[in-house]
Formats: sequence, C-alpha cells, structure tokens
Amino acid sequence: MKSSSNIKLFIDAHCFDNEFQGTRTFIKEIYRQFCKKTNGIDYYLGAFDIRNLKKEFDFIPSANFIKYKSTNSFIRIFSEIPEILKENKIDVAHFQYISPFRKYCKYIVTTHDILFNDFTTEFSLLYRLSRNFIFKHSIRRADIKTTVSAYSQNRLVHHYGLSKNDLHVVPNGVSEKFYEAYNKVDSQTYVKTTYGVAKFILYVSRVEPRKNNILLLQAYLEAKLHEKGFALVFIGKTSISSEILDDTLIKMPEAAKKLFYRIEQVNENDLLKFYQAAELFVYPSKAEGFGIPPLEAAALEVPVLCSNKTAMSDFAFFDENFFNPENKSELLLKMNRILSGQDKTDYGNISAIIKTKYSWSRSAEILYNLLKNEYVSV
Repeated sequence: MKSSSNIKLFIDAHCFDNEFQGTRTFIKEIYRQFCKKTNGIDYYLGAFDIRNLKKEFDFIPSANFIKYKSTNSFIRIFSEIPEILKENKIDVAHFQYISPFRKYCKYIVTTHDILFNDFTTEFSLLYRLSRNFIFKHSIRRADIKTTVSAYSQNRLVHHYGLSKNDLHVVPNGVSEKFYEAYNKVDSQTYVKTTYGVAKFILYVSRVEPRKNNILLLQAYLEAKLHEKGFALVFIGKTSISSEILDDTLIKMPEAAKKLFYRIEQVNENDLLKFYQAAELFVYPSKAEGFGIPPLEAAALEVPVLCSNKTAMSDFAFFDENFFNPENKSELLLKMNRILSGQDKTDYGNISAIIKTKYSWSRSAEILYNLLKNEYVSV
C-alpha cells in the first residue's frame, strides 16, 4: 500500500479520439465526480487528440495530458502505453476492456459487456475470437476488476470464470444536466431552426444489428406515422451495417423519407436539445451491457419506450413502457398509446427514481473505495 506522496493515476482515454460511445460518458462522468472526492492524486490522461481531451477534461486543470504517437491500437496497447507507465512511474492505470500485457503498475479494468458471447449471430467469428482472447486476459490480470451492471457481472462470471466477489459493479449514471429545468417549446424551436426537424420520435445510440433500429423503423412505417406529421430521428454513427435496415430505407415511401433523419453525431448541447424536444424516445436494443440513453431521456421526463432485455431488465421503473424487442405489435400498441395522448405514465416519478439509483457521484464513490483499499493515502 502507498501511504505517502501523491498517487499517480493514468487513464487511457483513447476512446475520445473516436465517435461518441458509452465508454466516453463513463470515463468523463466518473472522473468528473471522482476528482471532487479525492485528494492526493495526480491525473495522467492519454489520447492521440489531446486538444480535444483537454477540452473534455477541463474540470481537472492540473491533469497531465499525454499525446499518443500512434493511432494504431496494437502499437498503443502493446508498446506505447507500457512505456508511458514506466517513464512516468504510474501507480495505477485505468483501462476500458483492454489493458497492456506488460505491467509496470496496478491495473483497473472495466469490461462493460461481452455481448458477443451470448449474441453470436450479431458479431463475426473473428471479432468474437479476438475480443474474447484479449478481454479475458485483461480482466483476469486486473488488480481491480469492474463492470457496469449486474447483467454484465453475471455474464463475465459465467464466460470467463471470474469470482463474483472480485468483480465489482460500478454502474453508469445520468449527468446532473438532465435534471435541470427546461422549456420544451424553446428546445423544439432550437431543433427546428438548427436541424429542420419538428414533431419527432427519437433514437440515440450507434446503429448496428443488435441495436435493433430496424424494429423502430418498421413500426414507424407500419403505423404510417409520417402521414400524421411525425418525423423519425436516428442519432449515432453506423458501427456495423445492417442489410435489412439499409434495404428498408431505400424502399420506404418518398413521403416517409422526407421525415426520416439520420444524424451521425451532434455536440452535447444539441443532443440535450434533441432529447428535450422529442415527442417520444424509443430504445429497441436487443442487447446492452447497460443502456444509458433511455435513462437520460426519462430523467428529462420525456416519454420513453425501452426494451426489457439484458441489462435493461433492471429498469423496472419503466413498467408499462417496457416492451419485448422481438415483438413489433407490442411496440406499435405502446407507441400509439403515447402519441395519441392516452399515456398516463408518471414520468416525474420515473425521473426521481433514476436520480436516486443511477448517480455518477455514487459510482465514483464505489471506485474511490476500491482504490482506497489499495492505497491508504487516497
């Protein structure tokens, strides 16, 4: 245990070099709260685009930002990061999913999910084999092993033979900005003026087969919601293409095409405006290690329909707004209930439950206590 001088904590933040994803939110919000709770820590953050990194982590003014020389993941993880840890005499390093094979300090590894083991048809064989090898190696060698949900914890124990007592759940949370008061009409005006979108149903996350975007699109078309003036908005980059989704988009009626918006990425402020302005948020994913977007929408008291599978089954407060992502009829029925004005759901109560249960401050406290067990000076 380290009992004197500051702890040198390195955070691999290479995910901030790429498109938006849940790991970015996890790292940023955990450490936003973490640095409020702890003294005696020197922060080191590594990425290729440190200009962006400095902007994202401006709440740690004394942080040391280290620019990676290579964007190649193999060079970074097998050569460059170990040298950084050695040269800077790092005490503990935090990685998402993958850690270096060489160890010069203690490792924290957060494995958010291993969905490819249970949903094999959604991922290629090469993807599954390569991820399984390095994910298993990384989490097994970690000094502090974490994941983000009870679901992922159970699957990691099952597939990788880990002890449940050694694998700690540090859940995702919802940022405080989602509980701030706002004017829905003002947000709708902003989205319409900036993006030309009005009266819309919203989906936020990456686009890939397991995310089940096709179910929402099919329900939208079958209900002919474009004829009722509703637009459909997908916000998120395509990470794995879906032939059936692409084919459906090509064949959809011209009138529906005019009201369908596929936006790869927006900044945080505009994303918040989209959430606030939405008539309905739908999250049809078949498999998630956690699933932040429906919680963010619900925190804003926006009507939400959420899949009830995998980690999302923990969101029992959605109650009647849960649906089976394999059942289009159920989704259609619940969409109609909300969009026709027959919804009686108490979204204020749901928002209050989420605020209590999924707090970044609480998650940072869990991580703090895990680290404190290793270093008494924290």
